[in-house]
Amino acid sequence: MGVRGKLRMSVSVVKAAMKEMRRSVTYMPRPGDGKPRGVTLIPGDGIGPLVTNAVEQVMEAMHAPLYFEKYEVHGDMRRVPEEVLDSIRKNKVCLKGGLRTPVGGGVSSLNVQLRKDLDLYASLVNCFNLPGLPTRHDNVDIVVIRENTEGEYAGLEHEVVPGVVESLKVMSKFCSERIAKYAFEYAYLNNRKKVTAVHKANIMKLADGLFLESCRQVATKYPGIKYNEIIVDNCCMQLVSKPEQFDVMVTPNLYGNLVANTAAGIAGGTGVMPGGNVGADHAVFEQGASAGNVGKEKILEQKKANPVALLLSSAMMLRHLQFPSFADRLETAVKRVISEGKYMTKDLGGVSTTQQVVDAVISNLD
Repeated sequence: MGVRGKLRMSVSVVKAAMKEMRRSVTYMPRPGDGKPRGVTLIPGDGIGPLVTNAVEQVMEAMHAPLYFEKYEVHGDMRRVPEEVLDSIRKNKVCLKGGLRTPVGGGVSSLNVQLRKDLDLYASLVNCFNLPGLPTRHDNVDIVVIRENTEGEYAGLEHEVVPGVVESLKVMSKFCSERIAKYAFEYAYLNNRKKVTAVHKANIMKLADGLFLESCRQVATKYPGIKYNEIIVDNCCMQLVSKPEQFDVMVTPNLYGNLVANTAAGIAGGTGVMPGGNVGADHAVFEQGASAGNVGKEKILEQKKANPVALLLSSAMMLRHLQFPSFADRLETAVKRVISEGKYMTKDLGGVSTTQQVVDAVISNLD
C-alpha cells in the first residue's frame, strides 16, 4: 500500500475514532422518553414561514421525536389568540418565527405579550464565533440573560397633557432576584466562570440599584463563580473593543436587548445566533437577537433568508426536551456547513438560498 493509501486509511481511522468518542454512555433516558413530543409552531411574519419550514424539513430528515402544532399568528393582531396560548401551555414548548411589531401607534408587540402571558421571565441569547465565519474578534462566547417581564418593556405609558408623555420603568426585587438566580444557575450548570451584571445605577440609583443589590445577594451563594458589574454605556464600548472578556451577562430588560444585538453583530450577525425565552413552566425558542426581525421584502422574494439562527435555536429546544443526541447531530451539521463555506446566505457573504442551506445541513447529518 502506498503512502497516500496509508494516509487515507489513517484519516478514516481517526474519523471513526472521533465518531465513537462523540457517543456518550452517560445519558440514560427514562422509559418512555422517546415518545414524540408536541411543539407549538408559530411561523410568524415575513421570513418566519421560510425559516420555520427549514426547521421542519431538518427535523423530518432526522426523524426527531416531535411533532408540530402550527398556528397562524401575525404581528398586526391585537392579541395572541387564546387557542395558541392553550397549545403552548399544553405542550410547554414553542418554536416561533418573527412577529412584526408596528412602530408607534396603539398596537403593542405580540412578542412582548407572549412573554408576559406565559411569564417567560428569562431571555437567553448565545453569541459565539462559528468556525469558517470571519469576524473582527476571536474567542467570543457570550451568553446574555435578560429579564423579560418588567423594566421599560412594562409598557406603562400615558399622555400627561397634550405633548407630554410619561413612560414608567418598573423594577421589583422579586423579578430582579429570579433573573439573577437564573443567570448564576445557568453559569453553574454550564461550567461558566463569570457573571457580569449590566446596569445604569450611577443615574437610576433606585431602580438599577435594586437590580444590583439583588445580583450581589445571589452572587454570595455561588462562591465558585466570579461576579462583576459594568455600567451599560461602558459595556457597549467594551463589547466592541474586547468582547472575549465577557462570559455570562445578566441585564434588565431594555439593556439586554441592546447588549444581545451588539454581541450578535460582533460574533457574526443576528442570522446565526440562537436564543429562547424560558419561565418556570414554558419555553419559547426563536432567533436569539432581533427576534422581531421579519426580514426585508427582497430577501423574502428571493427566498434567501438565513435559517441558521432558528436551526441552532431548535437544537437548544431539542436539548430542552431531553433529546441531546438529536441536538448534537443538528448543531454539528450546521457548523460543518458554515465551516465549509460553500452554502452561505447573503448576510454571511454568500449567495445561497434558504433551501440550499437546508439541503446542505441535511446532507451533513450523521
